[in-house]
Amino acid sequence: MTSVLGRETARPITPHSILVAQLQQTLKLAEESNIPVEILDSLRQGVQLAAGLDPYLDDYTTPESNALTALAQKTSTEDWSKRFSDGETVRQLEQEMLSGHLEGQTLKMFVHMTKAKRILEVGMFTGYSALAMAEALPRDGQLIGCEVDSYVAQFAQACFSESPHGNKIVVEVAPALETLHKLAARKESFDLIFIDADKKEYVEYFQTILASDLLAPEGLICVDNTLLQGQVYLPSEQRTANGEAIALFNRVVAADPRVEQVLLPIRDGVTLIRRVT
Repeated sequence: MTSVLGRETARPITPHSILVAQLQQTLKLAEESNIPVEILDSLRQGVQLAAGLDPYLDDYTTPESNALTALAQKTSTEDWSKRFSDGETVRQLEQEMLSGHLEGQTLKMFVHMTKAKRILEVGMFTGYSALAMAEALPRDGQLIGCEVDSYVAQFAQACFSESPHGNKIVVEVAPALETLHKLAARKESFDLIFIDADKKEYVEYFQTILASDLLAPEGLICVDNTLLQGQVYLPSEQRTANGEAIALFNRVVAADPRVEQVLLPIRDGVTLIRRVT
């Protein structure tokens, strides 16, 4: 999930950025070997073509707001390992979990396109995507963010307070499924739901949302990390537990006659889902 500011320091976590890193390493090894110049030139061109994509997308996407830049910077400089070792966070967090500029502006565009007034975010981290979407909400719009970690929720709320759109965001600190059931019991519904929480619970989030009518008629579900570093289309022995969970989620959604979906190669994969029955 990285912003423009974090591009130089964050480790590669998307299929494309991992591919670029592997190509660059291959080129380095090739240059140190007795490789024909024609092969080296072809490899250099391949690296140039691959490495230029992400910066170009950032350069020609509407710039993020000052508040989003500040949030991304604060996230990238936080010592998340120390927060976890000190017991301040409930799990190991990292700056790469932040959705970042391109995905943030994509989500913001979806809010504009759907004219959403109520948004549910399942998994918030430091709030970059939440704030990006809130910037597109009307004045009377609301975003409810589900976050299990109280430290990171407070971190996000401090960042929201620096934005004129922060007052549109309400943070629910609890396990995501617990919050989903609570919202369903209150008969709440949302025009747009963004899922970016525990990968092993994605299927249950999806089933709960559809079964409880949390998604408004004509509403849109956006799901993050549905390519999961490319693991979903690699051999199963190369997948982590999260990779297996996302591969299962993708199969479940594709087989569900109640919905139609499209998987977009934005960052680590974003799936758009709409209900048809």
